[in-house]
Amino acid sequence: MNEQNESAALAAQVADLRAEGRELDALLSQLSDADWRRATAFKGWTIWDVVAHLHLTDHMGMSSLAGEARFRALMKDMASARAPMTAYARRWIGDISGATLRDRWRTLLEDLCAGLEATDPDVRLAWAGPGMKPRMFATARQMETWAHGSEIFDLFGVQRRETDRIRNIVTIGVRTFGWTFANRKLEAPAPVPFVRLTAPSGAVWEWNEAQTDNCVEGRAVEFCQVVTQTRNVADTTLRVVGEPARRWMAIAQCFAGLPEDAPAPGARVPDGNRAASVR
Repeated sequence: MNEQNESAALAAQVADLRAEGRELDALLSQLSDADWRRATAFKGWTIWDVVAHLHLTDHMGMSSLAGEARFRALMKDMASARAPMTAYARRWIGDISGATLRDRWRTLLEDLCAGLEATDPDVRLAWAGPGMKPRMFATARQMETWAHGSEIFDLFGVQRRETDRIRNIVTIGVRTFGWTFANRKLEAPAPVPFVRLTAPSGAVWEWNEAQTDNCVEGRAVEFCQVVTQTRNVADTTLRVVGEPARRWMAIAQCFAGLPEDAPAPGARVPDGNRAASVR
């Protein structure tokens, strides 16, 4: 891909990240003060904790844009705190209201998007795992914003307006097939499953060699839910055929970090009866 095309691809990816943030912000704008203290189904994090986590990781992104030395200094400070990220985020952010946190998160995310757009598409940005080029960096931030945003949408039983920009998340999910097993020190089964998904628009997306006896088929949104571990595969309508595909969907993990287990069946199914002030 030439330089002009790389720049255009980066701009498109950043636009998707920006749109993902604004979709979540539209829901956050409706919350009452009490709503921000409500616990989600993700590790008991409150909505405040979820947004604080996104805000902190966006701050990490801004530090990376400022240079590797700045990023490593932040990582050293986080490690020396010897505290979970939620506790570090609370210390870093301070005792502020949900509305104020929302404003800070939204402003910093817009700054991060602008910074990524202005960055050389070929530079590698430092991160907690392997460094990433700006386009993949923006993709990863979109994935995390979408995944953690799901916790809030689920809590209120609100149906998110999904668009085909989730193709970026699907792509990460497909590409991390090998990573899912390597991260657990397991040998990846072969062959790599065929993936055939229906996009929110109705388009059909396909990855890998076509196979009828080793495949994952269904809605792209549900595939994203499984690989980001916002749903157990048993709580989706995905069609999973073959041993490699079944083993993958049982432990799929498209995000960096230590191995995490998928939620138990039924644990992350949204309950519309829990809806409070948000509709």
